[in-house]
Amino acid sequence: MTKPAKAKAVPPAAEAEDTDGKSIFGFWVYLMTDCVLFASLFATYAVLHNNTFGGPSGSQLFSLPFVLTETLILLTSSFTCGLGVLSAYNGQKNKVVAWFSVTFLLGASFLAMELTEFSHLVHDGNSWTRSGFLSAFFTLVGTHGLHITIGLLWMAVLMLQVLRKGLGRATVKRLTLFSLFWHFLDLIWIFIFTIVYLLGALKI
Repeated sequence: MTKPAKAKAVPPAAEAEDTDGKSIFGFWVYLMTDCVLFASLFATYAVLHNNTFGGPSGSQLFSLPFVLTETLILLTSSFTCGLGVLSAYNGQKNKVVAWFSVTFLLGASFLAMELTEFSHLVHDGNSWTRSGFLSAFFTLVGTHGLHITIGLLWMAVLMLQVLRKGLGRATVKRLTLFSLFWHFLDLIWIFIFTIVYLLGALKI
């Protein structure tokens, strides 16, 4: 009677790569669902952007130099985030902490400017309750700001992990996934800048 063949053991490295691949794929699925969310918000804004209900329009409210500064800050943070991930793959712990610290400060500056804009609008009587246009505006831009806030918290946790545990395989993977999330937010902001602010200021 022949003995059944033994199943070959999966090497730990191959098993880890398979797990990493599944994690990255799952994260891409999450990003796609976020794309659907923002697409619906953009569609809502496109329908309501002319419904000012006798109130001010985007051309009267938006300051392009202010928003352009926000945009440059966020794009720069995307660049420094990329440098941080590159340093992680090179095993340069101090550079990872330095680049992600810069990314965090830039992201926090962007969020502070966004909150300042919201504060001024509400103080001037142009809150989300005044018109359909402002409701759609606050919802779209505010959702992006909420994602930035989550990203900053995530970044802070990652930096603590790097400081305490170093650049292990799992930590580098988390940094990579975070960078995908942060670059995704930059891409969404480019659409917001173009569709909401630029076209709004041009009365299109």
